[in-house]
Amino acid sequence: MCVPVQWVAMPFDPDRVTTLTFDSYSTIVDVEAAETALADRVSDPEPVSRLWRSRSLAYTFLANQIDAYKPFYELNRDALQFALDAHGVDVSTEERDEILAVYHELDVFDDVRDGMNKLYDAGYDLYVVSNGNPEMLESMVDFAGIGGLLEDTVSADEIATFKPNAEIYRHAAARTGTPIDRIVHVAGPTFDVQGAMAAGMQGAWLDRGNDPWGTFDGDPDLAIETFHDLADAMGV
Repeated sequence: MCVPVQWVAMPFDPDRVTTLTFDSYSTIVDVEAAETALADRVSDPEPVSRLWRSRSLAYTFLANQIDAYKPFYELNRDALQFALDAHGVDVSTEERDEILAVYHELDVFDDVRDGMNKLYDAGYDLYVVSNGNPEMLESMVDFAGIGGLLEDTVSADEIATFKPNAEIYRHAAARTGTPIDRIVHVAGPTFDVQGAMAAGMQGAWLDRGNDPWGTFDGDPDLAIETFHDLADAMGV
């Protein structure tokens, strides 16, 4: 009989953290801002936007399971087309790609720059670890204005697998040159926090109020609502 292995949240320990890694979408930048790109072409953009996002995530999980990786921008394009088709929205390929391009200019959350500044000034190494492919991450960092605060970005494209596969977090630890247990990974999506913790990082759930924390597999090491809370928890 196979007994599943569960991780157990320990008291958050900022003293052993030297490196912080951050998710990108829904953590640093607001994916719900993509709804505005649909507004001129869709009479009711909210359900289309939500289906687009949920289908995009579903495709990442499926790609991991059936070994069918493709860069996230392409996968996200397929998810957008599905959402448009599901809601009977007929747009040209050019119009669809114009909608998709909003992912290069998503709004940064108000608390991000100030919170990152505090952590940077305190001497922590800061990285983005994301499903986004390198071109997406480059434009996100530039548009968010956080390039001077980051050591680097780590993309799922580097190892052709998506979160929450443990390999991406282990790869991130190797890329940062940091023992995995000295990293705290900060993310809004709960599955990303759970994946990081299962791989050996501390996990900080950034609760932006979109979804509750699932109770099926323990609690996050740290729950926060803003980057300011994160800085406070790190003692800076």
